[in-house]
Amino acid sequence: MAKWTPKHEAPEPLEGPVVPVITGGTIIWFVLFLAQLPFYGWFDDHGHLWWLWTCLAGGALGLLGIRITRRRDAAIKRARAAAEADPARATEQETEQAPAE
Repeated sequence: MAKWTPKHEAPEPLEGPVVPVITGGTIIWFVLFLAQLPFYGWFDDHGHLWWLWTCLAGGALGLLGIRITRRRDAAIKRARAAAEADPARATEQETEQAPAE
């Protein structure tokens, strides 16, 4: 018995304020790290020191995420500006990037 899968186009991706969301999450990770820092001894005594390092790692990865999303945002804006400046070229690029059926 074959599984039936409807064949339709995927919806456009939902674009939102990605950079502020990533920045906010990064700030939260660093605040959690700093809030737990005074309790370093307690965490060490009870074997929960990984909580502290998890928050630090989350903040560090968040910094990387901010960089990546800012570059992505800038690339999207450049592509949009180029498409507005030369619509024929933008249509040509979309045709080249379309998946073969």
